Amino acid sequence: MKKSILTLTCFFALIATQVFAQIPHPKETFGFEVGADYKLADYDQMLEYYDKIAASTDRVQMIEIGKSVMGRPIKLLFISSEENMKQLERWREISEKLSRAEISEEEARRLSKEGKAIVWIDGGMHATERAHAQMTSELMWKIASEESDEMRAIRENVITLMVPVINPDGVDIVVDWYRKNVGTPFETTGPPILYQKYVGHDNNRDWFMNNMPETKAVTTILHNTWYPQIVHNHHQTSPRWAMIFLPPFRSPVNPRIHPGITTGVNLVGTAMANRFAMKKMPGVISGTSFSMFWNGGMRTAPYYHNQIGILTEVAQPSPKPTFYDPEKKPKNVGGKPSNGTEIFYPYPFEGGEVKFRDAVDYMITASMGILDLASDKRDEFLYNIYSMGKDAIEDEHGAFAYVIPTDQWNPSEAINLTNVLLQGGLKAHRATAAFTANGKSYDAGAIIFYGAQSYRPFLADLLETQVYPDQFLYPGGPPQPPYDLAGWTLPMQMGVTVDKIESSFNAQADEVTDKLTFDKGSVTGNGRYGFVFSNKDNQSATAVNRLQKQGYAVSQMTSDQGDLHAGSFMVRNKRGLQNRIQELADQLGLDFVGIQKKPTATLKALKKIKLGIYKSWQANMDEGWSRWMLEQFEFDLDTLHNVDIQSGDLSQYTAIIMPSQSPNGILNGNRKGRMPEKFVGGIGTNGVEALDTYAKAGGTLIFYDNASDFAIQQFKLPVKNVTAGLRPNDFFIPGSLIRTDVDADHRLGFGMMEQVAASFNRSRGFKMNDGATGVTEIAKYASDDLLMSGWALGEENHLANTSAMMHVAHGEGNLVLFAFRPQFRGQPRGTYKLIFNSIYLGAER
Repeated sequence: MKKSILTLTCFFALIATQVFAQIPHPKETFGFEVGADYKLADYDQMLEYYDKIAASTDRVQMIEIGKSVMGRPIKLLFISSEENMKQLERWREISEKLSRAEISEEEARRLSKEGKAIVWIDGGMHATERAHAQMTSELMWKIASEESDEMRAIRENVITLMVPVINPDGVDIVVDWYRKNVGTPFETTGPPILYQKYVGHDNNRDWFMNNMPETKAVTTILHNTWYPQIVHNHHQTSPRWAMIFLPPFRSPVNPRIHPGITTGVNLVGTAMANRFAMKKMPGVISGTSFSMFWNGGMRTAPYYHNQIGILTEVAQPSPKPTFYDPEKKPKNVGGKPSNGTEIFYPYPFEGGEVKFRDAVDYMITASMGILDLASDKRDEFLYNIYSMGKDAIEDEHGAFAYVIPTDQWNPSEAINLTNVLLQGGLKAHRATAAFTANGKSYDAGAIIFYGAQSYRPFLADLLETQVYPDQFLYPGGPPQPPYDLAGWTLPMQMGVTVDKIESSFNAQADEVTDKLTFDKGSVTGNGRYGFVFSNKDNQSATAVNRLQKQGYAVSQMTSDQGDLHAGSFMVRNKRGLQNRIQELADQLGLDFVGIQKKPTATLKALKKIKLGIYKSWQANMDEGWSRWMLEQFEFDLDTLHNVDIQSGDLSQYTAIIMPSQSPNGILNGNRKGRMPEKFVGGIGTNGVEALDTYAKAGGTLIFYDNASDFAIQQFKLPVKNVTAGLRPNDFFIPGSLIRTDVDADHRLGFGMMEQVAASFNRSRGFKMNDGATGVTEIAKYASDDLLMSGWALGEENHLANTSAMMHVAHGEGNLVLFAFRPQFRGQPRGTYKLIFNSIYLGAER
């Protein structure tokens, strides 16, 4: 008997050795150990390895889930036991049923026992955090090949979903920059361009809007296909002198999040911390920096889908080792005592050399802590996601429904809002007949989001107001800033009417199963002279740009004529226009009215629009977002670097946009010695003179937020920023929506609603100096009740009745100053037209 057992043991050991040997290690592809000093693999090497590991074992399968913004494939790998991999669709189906929570409790308990825990792990989002994109290759090898009892149990009980690199473009940009600068003084610097073509670091700020293709691809898996119970989002870096940050997070928590998520996050974080402690890996810190209130991050959006989102921040983002002198160990790390008396920092890092490999080891250990817990509590995590979803469906305090009427000021944005919510996994219905709810009549075509769905927290959080709690660093002290934003309510930002309906109603409606397209517009009247269309809809900008590119003459009405309002566009008839107009009506949902003779309203002919946008060598996310937004509406756009501003032909541009950036950053850029010589400096005094000459000769300069201070300073404008120099104790608005009144009769306000939400992110307020001339207020912050969503301190005293947007005459040209960012992260669609109108002003003949 003993001999048989020994033989069997040897047999299994041999099998394990063979499996281990046949699954290739990433070092065989990369040519070096993962985490080696001064070494980085690029994305082509990573793709080669993913192909090899998927081909080497039945424990790994790989699919492509989308393309990056620059066309690189985004890969998703499934890792589990051979038997589990044969039934992937079954495990996915169980996960979906439990997450959607539309089954009985009896079935839920049965499926929780049968199913497998689904754990998501990703890397490579923030490309200058270099370790996690490298680490994921070794982690997938470890999960697939290791034959320990723990790993066998993980493969038996868990389906690991791994997107090893969310941002492939960024990996190559950063690896290329590092390889060119290794061994130089610039080795630890980041590239002077965004590491995601449009949004850079903000690729982790896009997780409810899903503007970028990378976020769309991942969101489709997370909230529409696989529904993981745990999401692990790898990042760097931890607070200085800590090795890793992990949950529990600090307060506040958004009350819309199920308490099972908050406690679940704490449970997972504690299990991870215990694993580090028992492996004698010091420097684990929690309870600092990051909170659980804001929605739009990779690890925070899952909270509103009843998924446990885990963020870890690991030290040492560079392959160049760092030495921490033990004699200089600080008394506090991340605001916590570093002497071992702090409950959220009980095992301090004492100093010494930290290598890139240490970052890899800490990341792998963190993910292993999650996988082990998921394996051990598989059925508990599966049932809990069902239970939280069921609670959301049965919530008696939540709205019965949210209705988006067909009658909208800006119809295309109502469609866009619906699609944003659908992309996030919510279920919508479209009325097939008129109905009444809460005493209001709605037409067929109205969109209904019923509250009784498992993702109710996501629905309510995006459509209702945020009320951020007052938090101060200490009594009488300054505010404790929220992590990212305090208010983001989408109907306010997008200018869309959404009605919250508390009581039940009946409506004939079909479920929306596909992304909505714009409803077809109409073409009416005889267009012998031309066609007129309103500028109230944002898609009117797309129509203007397409018509100009097709060679048609477009003018803008600056006065009313009957039912045709000021701001409307008129396109002069010529051969082929009728067909072009019909195409635009069908594709963009715009209504066109044919006219037989020239309007009596005042018309301003528009030159063919060509824009320049300033792009600093200090990678600027606001520049990227601005460029992306303008491209969505098909504007002809050139990027202007310092030399282009200083010595280029600026007269070719109908307007030049200066995105939000510090005045010093625009003027002086990177300091000498901080970056290679090519990327040193800003536009300098020569650039200021060139912009001044351009504007005085009739050009239009548009400044967003921080860049407006540059305009005020450099052009000596009779305007002051009233928020400058205010202490946070007296005035503090950290990413909130502020009520703003617009002069819709001014041509820069044409097509706007008279009141909008300004996205105020530690932004500005303007006042003109006494006796100033040539300055016109286009929009101003409201006189009272300023805060629409989020958190504000001192707004009534310091911001009320100040200017949010100004026009300043400058020679023959125009300066347009925005005190806020009207295009912030592609979210505030309700203020886009203020940008468009500024562009049209520059294009007037």
